[in-house]
Amino acid sequence: MDEPPRPARERARPESPVEGSTGTPEADLGSLGDRIWLVLGGGGLKGLAHIGAWRALREASVEVAGIVGTSIGALVGALIASGMEWGELRQLARALRRPDIARINRRAVLFNGIRQPSLFRGDTLRAYIEGVLPPDGWRALRLPLLVNAVDLSTGRTEWFGPGARTDVPLLDAVYASSALPVLYPPAWIGERALVDGGTEHPLGLERAAATDATGLIGIDAGAGETGESEQIVRQGMVAVQQRIFSIMTYRRRKDLLRRWDGKPLLYVRPRLDGFGAFDFAKVEYFVEEGYRAMSRLLP
Repeated sequence: MDEPPRPARERARPESPVEGSTGTPEADLGSLGDRIWLVLGGGGLKGLAHIGAWRALREASVEVAGIVGTSIGALVGALIASGMEWGELRQLARALRRPDIARINRRAVLFNGIRQPSLFRGDTLRAYIEGVLPPDGWRALRLPLLVNAVDLSTGRTEWFGPGARTDVPLLDAVYASSALPVLYPPAWIGERALVDGGTEHPLGLERAAATDATGLIGIDAGAGETGESEQIVRQGMVAVQQRIFSIMTYRRRKDLLRRWDGKPLLYVRPRLDGFGAFDFAKVEYFVEEGYRAMSRLLP
């Protein structure tokens, strides 16, 4: 019963002009200036591609001045900001197992379980995040970190980190940013319920551009444009809900990139279409593909 349903795979298809591009046509590493902010998006386990991308940046001696992270990007961003090297990050990724973050909330499969706040247990995900984050929270971070979550009551995005809210523990902020609706229960911060930051800003480029950054590197591990309808419906209502969430976040990212006229942006889109957000068997591929995608755009 602890084994969650496997989310539907997205159908692989040729990349659109947005996917696989570098954001603004003129953007390259040399145009980003001396204060580069790293923007890490969501995508479930596919977001482990951020680890491989970080390896490529380290090997190229690219200095990063700050990080904006959403959902799994918030977690990976916090670990990078704490000083964890890519080798340690890769070990964490390789050791990750389904029960570490995705245990079924048994009450959700019982009679009247539809009234439960989530399919998976929030304490399991929270315990995992607590186990890998530095115990000193924000004080342990060597780089500025901004993470986001969405207030269920107002629908507005709440930002945590320097220049935003720092009255909330780092653990609470990262869990809130990762609390994917239906799968995980909202994070209660005071009297407010907060959910996955990707609900409104799946790739926080605009927030990063509002910092002192001279240029941005945005890594997009989110879902692609299409999915296999028959397989999605066959896997049930959770897969349908997740596909709807993927459509919404894809369109938000696409619209953001289409109208981007902000600071120079190096946009990195690893080749992850065709994989599910909980595809534990492909963790090594996700990490390596993040490395390849970032390396292709570096000198």
